[in-house]
Amino acid sequence: MDSRHTIVLSCRHKVPNIIDILNSAMGTDRVLTDLAIEQHNLSDWTRIGTVRPLAVVLPRSTGEVSTLLQVCNLWGQTVVPQGGLTGLAGGAVPGENDICLSLERMRGIEEIDTSAATMTVLAGTNLQTVQEAAVQAGFEFAVDMGSRGSCQLGGMLATNAGGLRVIQSGSMRENVVGLEVVLADGAVLSSMSKLTKNNTGYDLKHWFIGSEGTLGVITRTVLRLRPKPVGRHTALCALWDYRAATELLGRMRAAFGGELAAFEIMWPYFFDFGVEVSRAKRSPFASPHQLYALVEQTTLNPEDNGRRFTEVLNEAVERGTILDAVVAHSSSEREALWEIRERPPAEFASRFRPINFDVSVQIADIGSFVSDCKGTFSSLAPNHRSFFFGHLGDSNLHVTVDEDSVPGVPRAAVENALYALIARYRGSISAEHGIGLLKREYLHLSRSPSELRAMWAIKKALDPKGILNPGKVLPECPD
Repeated sequence: MDSRHTIVLSCRHKVPNIIDILNSAMGTDRVLTDLAIEQHNLSDWTRIGTVRPLAVVLPRSTGEVSTLLQVCNLWGQTVVPQGGLTGLAGGAVPGENDICLSLERMRGIEEIDTSAATMTVLAGTNLQTVQEAAVQAGFEFAVDMGSRGSCQLGGMLATNAGGLRVIQSGSMRENVVGLEVVLADGAVLSSMSKLTKNNTGYDLKHWFIGSEGTLGVITRTVLRLRPKPVGRHTALCALWDYRAATELLGRMRAAFGGELAAFEIMWPYFFDFGVEVSRAKRSPFASPHQLYALVEQTTLNPEDNGRRFTEVLNEAVERGTILDAVVAHSSSEREALWEIRERPPAEFASRFRPINFDVSVQIADIGSFVSDCKGTFSSLAPNHRSFFFGHLGDSNLHVTVDEDSVPGVPRAAVENALYALIARYRGSISAEHGIGLLKREYLHLSRSPSELRAMWAIKKALDPKGILNPGKVLPECPD
């Protein structure tokens, strides 16, 4: 029995009425137990949760989050923060002795400051709400992902989410100015300044961005807004091979620089599945190809009608880099192209049992890495189904294996095989979904012993009782 379970069991023995204490401190309408706990609180997108937590608490303010953590810290009660539950690492999955802290009632946009180009938002607000409000104010919130209608800002910050446009705008870390966090003991740490330049000691917000709720609970944030593009030009390109993809990426970067908003790459099995689950159910191309790239350029120039974008594509066709291309001429055509890329991840779980990987490999090595992956999976199960796609511009590759297509092969064997390849390629076991519960035993493949010791030192300093998201991110304490 590990130390965290010892703490929990001893506290439960001392305080068998912890729910009564929370009801008294928070109000009974904030604390759900037993059958009142909804199914979605048992797990994130991985669907690995099988047990009901001790309770789900639904605060409406930072003050209520502070009260909850004060009580739980006092009695050593473990707490699992939950956002939109769209993660793929098990980071929000509770155990039966945990209390879930759901931020779903902490929604809303508090302020849009047009002079500072910032938006102040509660952590339970979903991404789509933020995007729409930014557009109405004449701006854009640049981070985007397919789960925009469900994912919440707090969870996105806690995992340092990236998404579809990191190549242009960076991950969440690059799009945050200020942060409010409640620490394990209930203390409120407010760094909500709108100042872009504030070089006064440690920038504490970066300790919590990407920490997956293990160091504190993010409750509010000041987001950075950007000018709203007046034009968006999109094309789906068919390519000879991976080398052609890197060549096209180089040409697009040289031509458009910071205007290059997306460069999404899809291998045939993924592309075919995307076509199958799309509304059109028909490929934009007359024949199949070895590789596909979805590219997009944004512009602030109202006179940019897409001619320059088309010329760059035509030049790539003439050089043999592109075999064929479909350019979107309307918003509906653009949405149809993006649907092929965005729809499959949402459909995987309903069609089969997915084993999902979110890794990062140097851009030059991704092509050979995919080939090695396919060979490795074939050695485990010759008839495996595997899907490869990702954000080429920021070296992020997503891999999904249909567990039903590898009968008799334990999930752990598939994971061990892929992460061994990641170690060989000196890549990262997680590019944008965090470590959570599912990847913690592999963290040493991407982090050195000294880095892990430093992480544990921070954890012990901010959460000495270990109540925040126990068993997530960090492997067993080295000492």
